[in-house]
Amino acid sequence: MDYPLFYPANYNIIRVLKKVTKLIPIPLFMALLCVALLSTSCIKESRYLTDTSARLAFSEDTVTFDTVFATMGTVTKQVKVYNNYDEPLLLNYVTLREGALSRFRINVDGDTSLVARDVEIGAHDSIFIFIQAVINPNDQLTPYLVEDAIVFGFNNKEQKLPLTAYGRNAVYHMPKYRLYSTYTDSHGNIDTIWYPFSIIDCANWDHTRPHVIMGYAVVNSNETLHLTAGDELYFGNDSYLWIYDSASLDVQGTRERPVLFTSIRHDGHYDSLPGQWGYVWLSAGSKDSRIDWAVMENGLAGLLVDTNVNANPTLVISNSVIINHSYSGIIGQGAYITGDNLLVANCGITLLSLQYGGRYRFSNSTFANYWSHNARSAPAVVLNNHYDIRQNNSITTYPRDLQQADFFNCIIYGNYTGRDSTGELLLDYLPGASFNCGFHYCLIRTFSIDSGDYGDSHLLINRDPLFVNPRHGDFHLQEGSPAIGSGNAAYLIRNTDLDGNPRKTPPSIGAYEAE
Repeated sequence: MDYPLFYPANYNIIRVLKKVTKLIPIPLFMALLCVALLSTSCIKESRYLTDTSARLAFSEDTVTFDTVFATMGTVTKQVKVYNNYDEPLLLNYVTLREGALSRFRINVDGDTSLVARDVEIGAHDSIFIFIQAVINPNDQLTPYLVEDAIVFGFNNKEQKLPLTAYGRNAVYHMPKYRLYSTYTDSHGNIDTIWYPFSIIDCANWDHTRPHVIMGYAVVNSNETLHLTAGDELYFGNDSYLWIYDSASLDVQGTRERPVLFTSIRHDGHYDSLPGQWGYVWLSAGSKDSRIDWAVMENGLAGLLVDTNVNANPTLVISNSVIINHSYSGIIGQGAYITGDNLLVANCGITLLSLQYGGRYRFSNSTFANYWSHNARSAPAVVLNNHYDIRQNNSITTYPRDLQQADFFNCIIYGNYTGRDSTGELLLDYLPGASFNCGFHYCLIRTFSIDSGDYGDSHLLINRDPLFVNPRHGDFHLQEGSPAIGSGNAAYLIRNTDLDGNPRKTPPSIGAYEAE
């Protein structure tokens, strides 16, 4: 037997054909085969809907972008376009109403042309359109509306899907220089950190427009950056405000117009997405910084405060909210910090990490961690009196005095259930250095201390403070909260709470007074 080419893939087909041709004459068989092929091609031929009253349906009636900074692109949004009919629909063209002048860009099911042509949507099927906005700058100080529409041409008519975005002009701090330093990683390898940075012109800071920071924006030595009520700082990915050696930060917001430190992106889920920028870094040698009425959100951390250099606090912070950071709210490293009327909440690891010793005093503040993005790995508040140095693949721990860490009228609470069973307070004590901490008239979730340890007998241990809605950032006190009226007026720094409401006598514990 002669085997066909590429045996055995084609052998069975040839064998069947031979059997069929023995039963049916070859001319008749060929004729039937042609009829079958022609019939099949007719069945596959699509019949498009031509009804002029047909309308497309959309997953959104209008595609809206939140505030967009001029010259910067937005996140990509998507919209689904539905054909809800029993027949396929042919779109002759899909384009933008403003054409090449549009401030929007579209991708029609993979086609990025200015005009996408002959786009088919099957019966009871849909296609995706992806949209971005890029806004041109102008001379306006307030947000301005930018509009366009996606135009769908089919069945001798047009249908439009509106597009809107609010543009904002801004001052941009883009990296102009590069600085590097080396460090030894956890495996003993020497690595390099690059700092792409720009120098802030503190004397000519524009208070009329928001500021967009990319890379490291540096307040240079012997300079002070003064921020006033309503100032807004927006940070890109891996971006930081760096207060350098001998420099200072002075933030003076108001309750009605706090100074804002936040991420650039606020579209959709980005509005509450942590880890979108770095932190405000008061580096070693910075001095005499003050923050009053500020909001810091959505970064890796709110504040990193390094070693103190004089008798004054490295940082005095009051009436501020630090929330939704992927690592920590405030990190002190041998620093001197005093804080009052603070809400530090919902961070990925710690809220307050006071390490390498130092001096700290906090009053009438709420430290509450109900982080829900992933599992937490540490209590809300951590104190220690030592630091580690790695050399030649070994770690040496050195003691460093914790000179003071006092908490007055404060709440330390959250939902941490780690295996170390510390609750929300970890006291990491190393012999050989002082460990001076105290908790006075505080409400604390802890399994490591009892009332009377590290303070006085006026502690509320493991009592639920009954926050209104902690997972969504509302840390006001419900009626019946044990924190209401349980503070001591002698420890008040000011007579108003974080809402500006007067404190009662006795005051409530935490940042908010009971109504």
